[in-house]
This record gives sequence, C-alpha cells and structure tokens, in this order.
Amino acid sequence: MKKISIILLIILICMLCFVIHKINFINPNDSLSSSFINKKNQKEVTFWTLQMNDFSDYINKVINEFETANPGIKINWIDVPFSEGEKRTLASVLSDNPPDLINLNPDFSALLAQKDALYKIEKIYTEQFVPQIIDYLKYNGEIYSIPWYATSAITIYNKNLFTKAKVNVPNTYEQMGQIAEQIKNKTGAYIWLPNLSENDTMLKILNKYGINSDYNINSPKSVEVFEFFKKLYTNNLIPKESITQTHREALEKYMSENIAMFQAGANFLNMIKENAPMTYKNTDVSNQMTAETGQYDFSLMNLIIPLKAKHKQEALEFALFLTNTENQLELAKLTNIIAVNKKTLKNDFYTKYDENDLMAKARAISAEQLTEIKPAIKPEKNQKEITILINSAIQEVLLNKQDTRLILDKLSENWRLLSNNNKTRPKEASQTLPVR
Repeated sequence: MKKISIILLIILICMLCFVIHKINFINPNDSLSSSFINKKNQKEVTFWTLQMNDFSDYINKVINEFETANPGIKINWIDVPFSEGEKRTLASVLSDNPPDLINLNPDFSALLAQKDALYKIEKIYTEQFVPQIIDYLKYNGEIYSIPWYATSAITIYNKNLFTKAKVNVPNTYEQMGQIAEQIKNKTGAYIWLPNLSENDTMLKILNKYGINSDYNINSPKSVEVFEFFKKLYTNNLIPKESITQTHREALEKYMSENIAMFQAGANFLNMIKENAPMTYKNTDVSNQMTAETGQYDFSLMNLIIPLKAKHKQEALEFALFLTNTENQLELAKLTNIIAVNKKTLKNDFYTKYDENDLMAKARAISAEQLTEIKPAIKPEKNQKEITILINSAIQEVLLNKQDTRLILDKLSENWRLLSNNNKTRPKEASQTLPVR
C-alpha cells in the first residue's frame, strides 16, 4: 500500500512538471495560447447607444468585425433608452468610471464640452467626414465628438391637393405664404402645420434668414419673420394648433389630407405608406423649404469620449471603425439615415434613384441637402433654455400678447443673460447687422 502511494506521488509530480514545461515553452502562435494571452491583456471599451436595440444584429456584427481585427480590444455594448440618455450620461461622466464611448446629440455634447467633461480629439478627421458637419461640431475651435449619422427634413406633399389648387410646391417660406390662401380656398386643407414651438423648429427657421444670436433676434428682419407667421396664423392660413402641437399631430393631419404638405425625415414615408396607403399614392417629395440664405437644416447624432474614460484611444479607434465607408452604408440601408462619411455619400445608394421609388428619391434629396447646411447653428451655453425663450416668443407674437418688437427686445435681453454674453453690443446693432 505504501509503495502504491509513493508511485502515485511520483506520477503526480511528473505530470505537474510536464504542465509547467508546456506553459514555459508555450507557442505564442498557437491559437489556444494566443486566445489565453489576449483575453488576459484585453482592454474592454464600454459603448453606450441610444435606443439602437432594433438594430442589434448590425451593431453586434460591427463589434465582432472590430474585435477580430483588434484582438486586444473587447467592446461591451449597452443600449440606453432615449429618454434616459442625458440623465445617465451626466451621472456617468461625473463619476470616476464612465463609459468609454457614448452616443449623444450635439447640443448635450456641447454642454459637456463646456463643463470640460469631454476628451478633446486632437486630430480632426476631415478626410472621412462631411466638412460642414465637422465644422458644426467644433466648440471653441476644437472638436470633442465624432459624427455618426444625420437626417435632413424634406417636403412631403399631396400631389392631388396641389393640382386641385393649381399651384406649385413651394421652395421657400415666402412662396408658401403666397399660395396658402389658394390652397385653403380650393381644397379646404391648410397648406402646412409648422409646429412652431416644438423643440428648435423656430430657431432653425430663423437661422435660414441669418438670425441666430441675441444681437440680431430683434433686428428688422427678425420682426419681419415673426410677423410673417403671425399673419398666416391670424388669417387662419395655418392651423391654430401650430403653436402647440408636435410633428406627430402634423403627420396625422397629413395622412387625413387636412394639410397639403409635411416637412420631416424620409423615414416618415414608411409610416404614411403603412397607415394611409391612399394618401401615400398621392404623395411626392421635394426639397425642404429655405429662406434668404438658401441653406437647409439638419439633425445629427454623434459619439463622445468622456475625459475620465479609461480607454480613450481604443474608443476613438472603434468610433472611426463604426463610421467608416462600409459600416455607414450598411446602417443607411437598414435605417434610411443620412451617412456623414464623404465616400459613403458618393455611393449609388445616395446618388441614383428611379423617379417612382419615393424612398430612394427622398434619400437622395436629403443627402444632397447636407452640402448646404452653413451657417449651422452653433450650440451655446444654456441652449435648451434659449430655445424655450424663442418658442415662448413665437407663441406670444402669434397670440398678439404685445407688440412684436417689444417681445423680441425682451427675448434678446434674456438670451444675452443666459449665454453670459457681456460683450459691448454694437451701436444700432439691431438695425445694421447684415442678414446672411
């Protein structure tokens, strides 16, 4: 029995020596050993998106491809509900352990940049992205985010109503005002429900006239623009709900043919097709309405890296991979968003379409509009509060609460206080500032 125990002990020692020998002389090219080493040394990048779960197959595919090409990096993807995005992001960037890469909108990203909470991206990747968008994302001349995808509203209109009224689809707000009465008289429908106090709708309209600061918000041109919408409202040429309702109500009115046109992203065409097929048959698309500058507005989602992130360089590498030519095109085909990658926008997907393919036509129009987005509105300190002030002002003007000039003078002063703009105002600035 004693001999058997000694033999077993010798066998155990030999096996242990063999294992130690194999570990010491492990072949680094061996796939199993490489996997062991890589996992031990991997850097885990935490990536937050906003409500992208519907496209989980795409996101996971991109992650797998990136991890295969970069075995030293693992991506931990977490999808956050859109309504919780800003709250959770703010809490995370103030902590010592934030995510490494976060999907946000530019306004909130600018707010975080103002608070010195974001990593400054030293190299600006202008060769990869639309230059106008890179310029839009700059804060104090520096860039703190990478653009991911954009949308640019188009005019969705009812061909039958315009034919019945014997008028053309307007290209500008002025043209819209000129035909509004004829549309109403000939069809019984309003021409448009502009949702003037929803989000930054009014701010974007004003920007198309070159009105985008506390210095010229009470200029003669600004008074003219506010009075223009007041006239339409007072004469019942746009619905009374224009100062309270959102684009969702405008969509419903379009589908029921109570308004002749609707300005929104191309993705709304699918909703019209599914919920109002007869209206969809009578639908066509055109460019978004413009004003004196001839520019278009757009919306953007971007990617930011918190200053306290542990893996900044790896997060940047993944962000650039996520927005490369191929991945942008694949996402666009799944979602109908507009790519921000220059090469992707040159693809046939954005440049060619059959006139009968409404979605393709809308996509091409939206993509083309991205080249005419200057001067884009630069997010300011307290931008959300400034937007609320503008929305309150348009409501007061339309409801004739006070003289328009007095309302805009008060708006100008409150805007300046919010943006902490203590610079000396140019003499007679409201009369002399040029409109771009």
